[in-house]
Amino acid sequence: MSATEGTHVPQLSLPGQAATADGPTDLSVMYVLHHAFRRDLDRFVTAARSTPVDAAATWAALATRWRRFAAQLHHHHRVEDRTLWPPLLAAVDAAGAPGDRATLEAMQAEHEVIDPLLDGCARAFSAMVERPGAAARDALVERLAEARASLGRHLAHEETDALPLLQRHLSPDAWARSNRVAKRTLGPRELLFLVPWAADGLDRPTREHVLADAGWPFRVLYRSTRGRYTRREAEAFRYA
Repeated sequence: MSATEGTHVPQLSLPGQAATADGPTDLSVMYVLHHAFRRDLDRFVTAARSTPVDAAATWAALATRWRRFAAQLHHHHRVEDRTLWPPLLAAVDAAGAPGDRATLEAMQAEHEVIDPLLDGCARAFSAMVERPGAAARDALVERLAEARASLGRHLAHEETDALPLLQRHLSPDAWARSNRVAKRTLGPRELLFLVPWAADGLDRPTREHVLADAGWPFRVLYRSTRGRYTRREAEAFRYA
Protein backbone atom coordinates (compact mmCIF):
# COMPACT_ATOMS: atom_id res chain seq x y z
CA MET A 1 0.00 0.00 0.00
CA SER A 2 1.30 3.48 -0.84
CA ALA A 3 1.72 6.19 1.77
CA THR A 4 -1.34 7.99 0.43
CA GLU A 5 -3.80 5.25 -0.46
CA GLY A 6 -7.47 5.42 0.47
CA THR A 7 -8.10 9.13 1.11
CA HIS A 8 -9.16 11.92 -1.24
CA VAL A 9 -9.65 15.65 -0.69
CA PRO A 10 -11.29 18.15 -3.07
CA GLN A 11 -8.91 19.60 -5.64
CA LEU A 12 -8.99 22.83 -7.61
CA SER A 13 -9.59 22.92 -11.34
CA LEU A 14 -8.55 26.29 -12.77
CA PRO A 15 -8.55 27.77 -16.29
CA GLY A 16 -5.81 26.25 -18.41
CA GLN A 17 -5.18 23.36 -16.02
CA ALA A 18 -4.42 20.18 -17.98
CA ALA A 19 -5.44 17.64 -15.33
CA THR A 20 -6.39 17.26 -11.69
CA ALA A 21 -4.56 14.75 -9.50
CA ASP A 22 -6.95 13.19 -7.02
CA GLY A 23 -5.59 12.02 -3.71
CA PRO A 24 -5.05 12.83 -0.03
CA THR A 25 -2.95 15.98 -0.49
CA ASP A 26 -4.56 19.34 -1.19
CA LEU A 27 -2.58 20.65 -4.15
CA SER A 28 -4.37 24.01 -4.27
CA VAL A 29 -1.16 26.01 -3.90
CA MET A 30 0.43 24.20 -6.83
CA TYR A 31 -2.57 24.72 -9.09
CA VAL A 32 -2.88 28.39 -8.11
CA LEU A 33 0.78 29.03 -8.95
CA HIS A 34 0.41 27.24 -12.27
CA HIS A 35 -2.64 29.39 -13.02
CA ALA A 36 -0.63 32.54 -12.22
CA PHE A 37 2.26 31.50 -14.47
CA ARG A 38 -0.07 30.81 -17.41
CA ARG A 39 -2.03 34.01 -16.82
CA ASP A 40 1.11 36.13 -16.72
CA LEU A 41 2.60 34.75 -19.91
CA ASP A 42 -0.67 35.33 -21.75
CA ARG A 43 -0.66 38.92 -20.50
CA PHE A 44 2.97 39.50 -21.41
CA VAL A 45 2.53 38.21 -24.95
CA THR A 46 -0.57 40.38 -25.45
CA ALA A 47 1.11 43.44 -23.92
CA ALA A 48 4.26 43.06 -26.02
CA ARG A 49 2.18 42.88 -29.17
CA SER A 50 -0.08 45.81 -28.37
CA THR A 51 2.03 48.33 -26.44
CA PRO A 52 3.16 51.23 -28.68
CA VAL A 53 6.87 51.24 -29.38
CA ASP A 54 7.24 54.76 -28.00
CA ALA A 55 5.41 54.06 -24.70
CA ALA A 56 8.65 54.20 -22.71
CA ALA A 57 7.13 54.25 -19.22
CA THR A 58 4.97 51.22 -20.00
CA TRP A 59 7.90 49.23 -21.39
CA ALA A 60 9.89 50.02 -18.25
CA ALA A 61 6.98 48.87 -16.09
CA LEU A 62 6.67 45.68 -18.13
CA ALA A 63 10.39 44.96 -17.77
CA THR A 64 10.16 45.39 -13.99
CA ARG A 65 7.05 43.22 -13.88
CA TRP A 66 8.85 40.52 -15.89
CA ARG A 67 11.63 40.41 -13.31
CA ARG A 68 9.06 39.81 -10.57
CA PHE A 69 7.38 37.06 -12.57
CA ALA A 70 10.69 35.36 -13.36
CA ALA A 71 11.77 35.53 -9.71
CA GLN A 72 8.59 33.71 -8.66
CA LEU A 73 9.05 31.02 -11.29
CA HIS A 74 12.75 30.52 -10.48
CA HIS A 75 11.87 30.20 -6.79
CA HIS A 76 9.09 27.72 -7.57
CA HIS A 77 11.47 25.54 -9.58
CA ARG A 78 14.20 25.68 -6.93
CA VAL A 79 11.78 24.54 -4.23
CA GLU A 80 10.56 21.65 -6.39
CA ASP A 81 14.09 20.57 -7.32
CA ARG A 82 15.40 20.73 -3.76
CA THR A 83 12.50 19.72 -1.53
CA LEU A 84 9.81 18.01 -3.61
CA TRP A 85 11.28 15.84 -6.35
CA PRO A 86 14.11 14.26 -4.24
CA PRO A 87 11.82 12.64 -1.62
CA LEU A 88 9.38 11.67 -4.35
CA LEU A 89 12.19 10.07 -6.35
CA ALA A 90 13.19 8.10 -3.27
CA ALA A 91 9.60 6.95 -2.83
CA VAL A 92 9.14 5.78 -6.42
CA ASP A 93 12.50 4.00 -6.28
CA ALA A 94 11.37 2.20 -3.16
CA ALA A 95 8.20 1.21 -4.99
CA GLY A 96 10.25 -0.17 -7.88
CA ALA A 97 8.80 2.12 -10.58
CA PRO A 98 11.54 3.10 -13.07
CA GLY A 99 9.00 4.70 -15.42
CA ASP A 100 7.91 7.00 -12.62
CA ARG A 101 11.54 7.97 -11.98
CA ALA A 102 11.87 8.94 -15.64
CA THR A 103 8.85 11.22 -15.32
CA LEU A 104 10.33 13.03 -12.32
CA GLU A 105 13.75 13.34 -13.92
CA ALA A 106 12.00 14.92 -16.91
CA MET A 107 10.53 17.56 -14.58
CA GLN A 108 14.02 18.65 -13.55
CA ALA A 109 15.33 18.54 -17.12
CA GLU A 110 12.46 20.74 -18.29
CA HIS A 111 13.34 23.31 -15.64
CA GLU A 112 16.81 23.54 -17.18
CA VAL A 113 15.24 24.32 -20.56
CA ILE A 114 12.80 26.91 -19.25
CA ASP A 115 15.20 28.97 -17.14
CA PRO A 116 17.37 30.15 -20.08
CA LEU A 117 14.20 31.13 -21.94
CA LEU A 118 13.24 33.38 -19.04
CA ASP A 119 16.68 34.98 -19.08
CA GLY A 120 16.36 35.55 -22.83
CA CYS A 121 13.05 37.33 -22.31
CA ALA A 122 14.65 39.55 -19.65
CA ARG A 123 17.38 40.54 -22.09
CA ALA A 124 14.76 41.24 -24.78
CA PHE A 125 12.82 43.47 -22.39
CA SER A 126 16.03 45.35 -21.55
CA ALA A 127 16.72 45.84 -25.26
CA MET A 128 13.21 47.21 -25.76
CA VAL A 129 13.65 49.67 -22.91
CA GLU A 130 17.13 50.80 -23.97
CA ARG A 131 16.74 50.71 -27.78
CA PRO A 132 13.01 50.71 -28.58
CA GLY A 133 11.93 49.80 -32.06
CA ALA A 134 9.78 47.47 -34.12
CA ALA A 135 12.59 44.92 -34.53
CA ALA A 136 13.24 44.83 -30.77
CA ARG A 137 9.53 44.40 -30.10
CA ASP A 138 9.21 41.58 -32.64
CA ALA A 139 12.16 39.78 -31.06
CA LEU A 140 10.60 40.19 -27.62
CA VAL A 141 7.24 38.83 -28.78
CA GLU A 142 8.97 35.82 -30.32
CA ARG A 143 10.88 35.06 -27.11
CA LEU A 144 7.80 35.47 -24.94
CA ALA A 145 5.76 33.17 -27.17
CA GLU A 146 8.51 30.56 -27.01
CA ALA A 147 8.66 30.80 -23.22
CA ARG A 148 4.87 30.52 -22.98
CA ALA A 149 4.81 27.42 -25.17
CA SER A 150 7.67 25.73 -23.29
CA LEU A 151 6.28 26.47 -19.85
CA GLY A 152 2.80 25.46 -20.97
CA ARG A 153 4.09 22.05 -22.05
CA HIS A 154 5.96 21.63 -18.78
CA LEU A 155 2.99 22.57 -16.59
CA ALA A 156 0.70 20.22 -18.53
CA HIS A 157 3.25 17.40 -18.19
CA GLU A 158 3.55 18.03 -14.46
CA GLU A 159 -0.21 18.15 -13.92
CA THR A 160 -0.87 15.08 -16.04
CA ASP A 161 1.97 12.78 -15.01
CA ALA A 162 4.02 14.07 -12.04
CA LEU A 163 1.35 15.28 -9.61
CA PRO A 164 -0.52 11.94 -9.69
CA LEU A 165 2.76 10.34 -8.59
CA LEU A 166 2.95 12.83 -5.74
CA GLN A 167 -0.54 11.83 -4.65
CA ARG A 168 0.33 8.13 -4.75
CA HIS A 169 3.78 8.16 -3.18
CA LEU A 170 4.27 11.27 -1.02
CA SER A 171 2.51 11.88 2.26
CA PRO A 172 0.59 15.10 3.01
CA ASP A 173 3.17 15.78 5.75
CA ALA A 174 6.01 15.68 3.23
CA TRP A 175 4.06 18.06 0.99
CA ALA A 176 3.52 20.39 3.94
CA ARG A 177 7.26 20.38 4.68
CA SER A 178 8.00 21.47 1.11
CA ASN A 179 5.48 24.30 1.45
CA ARG A 180 7.08 25.46 4.68
CA VAL A 181 10.46 25.63 2.97
CA ALA A 182 8.92 27.64 0.14
CA LYS A 183 7.54 30.19 2.59
CA ARG A 184 10.77 30.46 4.60
CA THR A 185 12.91 31.07 1.53
CA LEU A 186 10.85 34.03 0.31
CA GLY A 187 11.94 37.43 1.56
CA PRO A 188 9.48 40.13 2.67
CA ARG A 189 9.61 41.91 -0.69
CA GLU A 190 8.84 38.70 -2.56
CA LEU A 191 5.94 37.87 -0.25
CA LEU A 192 4.43 41.34 -0.67
CA PHE A 193 4.23 40.62 -4.38
CA LEU A 194 3.42 36.91 -4.21
CA VAL A 195 0.20 37.12 -2.22
CA PRO A 196 -1.86 39.48 -4.44
CA TRP A 197 -0.18 38.07 -7.56
CA ALA A 198 -1.20 34.50 -6.81
CA ALA A 199 -4.76 35.61 -5.99
CA ASP A 200 -5.13 37.63 -9.20
CA GLY A 201 -7.90 36.23 -11.41
CA LEU A 202 -9.22 33.70 -8.90
CA ASP A 203 -12.92 33.70 -8.11
CA ARG A 204 -13.78 34.64 -4.54
CA PRO A 205 -14.46 31.11 -3.17
CA THR A 206 -11.16 29.83 -4.56
CA ARG A 207 -9.27 32.86 -3.25
CA GLU A 208 -10.80 32.49 0.21
CA HIS A 209 -9.99 28.77 0.29
CA VAL A 210 -6.35 29.37 -0.62
CA LEU A 211 -5.89 32.25 1.83
CA ALA A 212 -7.54 30.27 4.64
CA ASP A 213 -5.21 27.36 3.97
CA ALA A 214 -2.15 29.66 3.91
CA GLY A 215 -3.02 31.19 7.29
CA TRP A 216 -4.15 34.54 8.64
CA PRO A 217 -0.86 36.41 7.94
CA PHE A 218 -1.41 35.81 4.24
CA ARG A 219 -4.99 37.05 4.47
CA VAL A 220 -3.72 40.26 6.12
CA LEU A 221 -1.01 40.60 3.46
CA TYR A 222 -3.57 40.24 0.70
CA ARG A 223 -5.80 42.96 2.12
CA SER A 224 -2.88 45.35 2.61
CA THR A 225 -1.16 44.78 -0.75
CA ARG A 226 -3.89 44.21 -3.34
CA GLY A 227 -4.47 47.94 -4.00
CA ARG A 228 -0.85 48.71 -4.80
CA TYR A 229 -0.55 45.52 -6.83
CA THR A 230 -3.62 46.44 -8.90
CA ARG A 231 -2.25 49.91 -9.64
CA ARG A 232 1.08 48.52 -10.77
CA GLU A 233 -0.62 45.94 -12.97
CA ALA A 234 -2.58 48.71 -14.64
CA GLU A 235 0.66 50.58 -15.37
CA ALA A 236 2.44 47.59 -16.87
CA PHE A 237 -0.47 46.04 -18.78
CA ARG A 238 -2.35 49.18 -19.77
CA TYR A 239 -2.34 48.17 -23.46
CA ALA A 240 -2.91 44.45 -22.91
